[in-house]
Amino acid sequence: MSKGKYLINLAPKQGYNKIFDVGEYGMNLTSFGLIKLAAGTSYRGDTGGFEAALVVLGGKCSAKGDGFEFAEVGGRKNPFDGAPHTLYLPRNTKYELTATTDIEIAYNASPASRDTAKPTLITPDMTRSFELGRENFTRRATVILDEKFESEHFYIGEGMIPSGNWSGYPPHRHDIDNPPEEIDMEETYFYMFDPAQGFGIQKIYTPDGRIDETYTVKNYDTVAIAEGFHPLCGAPGYSMYYLWTMAGKNNRGLISSLDPEHKWVVGK
Repeated sequence: MSKGKYLINLAPKQGYNKIFDVGEYGMNLTSFGLIKLAAGTSYRGDTGGFEAALVVLGGKCSAKGDGFEFAEVGGRKNPFDGAPHTLYLPRNTKYELTATTDIEIAYNASPASRDTAKPTLITPDMTRSFELGRENFTRRATVILDEKFESEHFYIGEGMIPSGNWSGYPPHRHDIDNPPEEIDMEETYFYMFDPAQGFGIQKIYTPDGRIDETYTVKNYDTVAIAEGFHPLCGAPGYSMYYLWTMAGKNNRGLISSLDPEHKWVVGK
């Protein structure tokens, strides 16, 4: 695994692959990793003082723990093959995953100060999808876990960017708790491409120039976005997927502000 200022490259191995923990990359509410299992193998874990959301990127497994058992978690072959299954686990939950097929799971965790929802399997029919943007900044969003779900910090979804298109555009941020104009939520982006050799461009910047980063992102890359505007685009010829995990201390929701220099693009 290699690291940039906010970019982390991963070559996943079997088991749990740490990408970053709370306190790294300016992230105060998020730990992120990837669980990779071969068919027939198992992984045991404990959420400890964290709530966790396990988003199945591709493959199937069973999941069990104290007071819960789900015989079939997952189903799509990869992120480009339909909506996800997601396993939500509250704090202090021991669990065991057993892979039915080869499987990859994005592991999101956030410090929890209270009890939240019981262990829950969020199935594809419980998600909602919609189109955003226009012209060459159209994209499809799938919301997995929103403010109606009894999580302390999470708001999680997926983005699918068609060949050569932009997303998160006009550039937006969610850095300040000032509802209904903007709320403060840090965010994690995790990327995959079809075909797998694809790439995209991720920009992060603040108006004062204190942050001004531009990254080439590839399969299994992650960018930690503690603050700043953060538009992205995919290379022509490739479908670009990104898992977005937002975590807010006081508020949760799809509430952001646009960069004043560029919001004219949508007539605002």
